[in-house]
Amino acid sequence: MRKPPRRVPGCIHRRDVLRALGAALGTVAGQRIVTAQEPSMIDEPWSAGGLAGSFARPAADPPRGPAALIVAGSGPTPRDGGFGTYRQLAQGLAAAGIRSLRYDKRGVGESRALVTREDDLVVQHFADDVVTAARDLAARPDVSAVVLIGHSEGALLVTLAAAKLVVAGIVLMAGPGRRLDAVLREQLLALPLPPGEEHFRKEAFDILDRLVKGERVPDAAPALAALFRPSVQPFLISMFAIDPAGEFARSAAPALVVQGASDIQVTRADFDALAKARPDARTLLLPDTNHVFKAAPADLSDRAAQLKSYDPDAPLVPGLVPALVAFIRSAAP
Repeated sequence: MRKPPRRVPGCIHRRDVLRALGAALGTVAGQRIVTAQEPSMIDEPWSAGGLAGSFARPAADPPRGPAALIVAGSGPTPRDGGFGTYRQLAQGLAAAGIRSLRYDKRGVGESRALVTREDDLVVQHFADDVVTAARDLAARPDVSAVVLIGHSEGALLVTLAAAKLVVAGIVLMAGPGRRLDAVLREQLLALPLPPGEEHFRKEAFDILDRLVKGERVPDAAPALAALFRPSVQPFLISMFAIDPAGEFARSAAPALVVQGASDIQVTRADFDALAKARPDARTLLLPDTNHVFKAAPADLSDRAAQLKSYDPDAPLVPGLVPALVAFIRSAAP
């Protein structure tokens, strides 16, 4: 039996909040990876700097051209994504003749050797991995330019990495536009708690207040350990110090900001904050689309239907890949 990936820290997804407080996102947590090979795409093994992943090239093998680096969101995320999103992106790009690279995050899958102690990790380690992968991708003889595509926490990582790179463009997919502690507070407020357990929310807010100040908290309740265990706190402290919109405002590369209108993890407020930070950036708000860019109900209050939409076998929403292809071709003709 294949061992599950080790937990590594990252942007706290809604599934983490629900799991930590004993709510009902277990229906989504059982992740399956889409593994079917599409005829339009050929996957080749890739590695650099301890990272391992897949370089995807179109089966038609077009001449030298731009390539996309797909950067995963938070948690123990493998190269294909917990719900198949990243492999589906690679397949869609390959069908349009565009190469791409995706990799297992450090501490996960074939990149697991990069993490020996969770306590040592801070957000810059993951941003540096983006730099490593992007530089290796750019050095390929069949790649003329690189576009960074970051999903969720990965959107922040590509923003940070782009400051150290020469890239043709950056794409922020469902990226946070506010500090992580603000997003997490919003998720906790929206979380229904069983009677008698409302005190967990107050305790979580108290812990957040201390972490924002840079203080570590050794005594979080067991029910909150998934979110605030001592070993993940250095990473959280490093994340809470970053203003995603401010970092994006300082970026110079051509940019595209994409958001699903039915995203229950990163909201319209984040999309608006990023759009305001870079008025020159292209923006795309996809209707009836969830956090992993699968079709979802417009009614955000229908929790059961929203959770059901996290389907690894469902296709990406139709408008996503064409928008990415158009942006890549305009940024790196």
